[in-house]
Amino acid sequence: MTKPNTPAGKALTDLKIPFIEFQHASQVSSIEQAAAERNQEVSQVVRSILFRCGQGDFFMVLVAGKGKLDWKALRQHFKRSRLTTATPEEVIEVTGCPIGTVNPFNLPPEIPLLVENSVLAQPSVSLGSGVHGIAIMITTKNLLKALGTHEIGKFS
Repeated sequence: MTKPNTPAGKALTDLKIPFIEFQHASQVSSIEQAAAERNQEVSQVVRSILFRCGQGDFFMVLVAGKGKLDWKALRQHFKRSRLTTATPEEVIEVTGCPIGTVNPFNLPPEIPLLVENSVLAQPSVSLGSGVHGIAIMITTKNLLKALGTHEIGKFS
């Protein structure tokens, strides 16, 4: 097994979860490009989106492909009247990763993690690694095993 080059790869190695770090040949500018280069469908690319629901109060949602999240469902789930996506600065502060590389593997334990049902539709997926130009490719089963505490639901 090769030594991981990314924060996500290191976290998965520590958990003894199998994965592949996929190196893109050039800068990725769209989800379609990412999927094509990884020989995947767009629905196999998982986005890790960080939300703020109060001062210093965050949660993350994993959603497959171009799936649109249902803000009303998220507000109801957290019993909040207002949510926003985290700013780029907040994303780095909370996850340690810049936008476009975010993943749930090094998430602080107090941050709730939701997995949208769409993620479960594929046998394998890819997601951010913490480093631009490198993606984590993993089976959905191993992804769920690596996540620790999380909730699965319909949030789109």
